[in-house]
Amino acid sequence: MSAKSLASFERREQERADTRAKILEAAREMFVQQGYEATTMRAVADAIGYTPTALYHHFANKQALVTELCRSDFDGLATHFAAAARIADPLERIQKIGLLYLQFAVENPNHYRFMFMTPLPELEYHTENQGDPERDAYAMLVACCKQAIDRQLVRAQFTDPDELAQILWASLHGLVSLRITKHDPWVPWRDLEHSAVHAIEILTRGIRGAAPAR
Repeated sequence: MSAKSLASFERREQERADTRAKILEAAREMFVQQGYEATTMRAVADAIGYTPTALYHHFANKQALVTELCRSDFDGLATHFAAAARIADPLERIQKIGLLYLQFAVENPNHYRFMFMTPLPELEYHTENQGDPERDAYAMLVACCKQAIDRQLVRAQFTDPDELAQILWASLHGLVSLRITKHDPWVPWRDLEHSAVHAIEILTRGIRGAAPAR
C-alpha cells in the first residue's frame, strides 16, 4: 500500500471511529433522558443529523447499539479502577475503589446514569475482560473482598465475597444516585464528595474484623 493510500485508509478509519463515538454519545443521552423503550434508531439519527440508513451502517439495531455502549462504558470504568490494583492491602484497595467509583460518577454523570440508573433490556454480550480482576470492575471488587475474607480481615459473618461486594457497591450507589437525581430545595443536601468519602470510611471500618491474635 502506498503512503497516499495508507493515509487515505487511516483517515477513513478515523472518520468512522469519530462517527461511532458521536452516535454512542447521542444514544447514551437519549437512553438516560427518554428510556430505552422510547428511544428509536431514527430518533438517534435525527439527533446527530444522520439518516437511519447511515446509522445502520454502524449498528445493526438498537440492541447492538446499547450493547456496544455497555461494553465501552464498563470497560472504561475498569480502566479507571486500575489505579487501585497496586494497593496490597485488600481493605485499603476496597476503599480506593470506592473513591474511584465516586470520581467516575462525579466526572461522568451521564455515563453513570446510563450504566447504573437506566433500565435496559437483558443483554447477551461477553468480552474478554469479564471475570478478569485486572480488567473487570466488578471482578476487581469481588477479588478484594475474597482476599479480605481469606485473610480474616473482615468480620466473621462475611463469608461470601459476592455478597460483601454487592453490599459495599449498593451502599455507595445509593448515596451517589440519590444526589445525582434529587435536587429538592427543602432538603439541606450536603456535598456529595464529602459525604461519600465519609460513607466509604464508615463502610470499610464497619466490615473490618478484630485484629488477629499474635
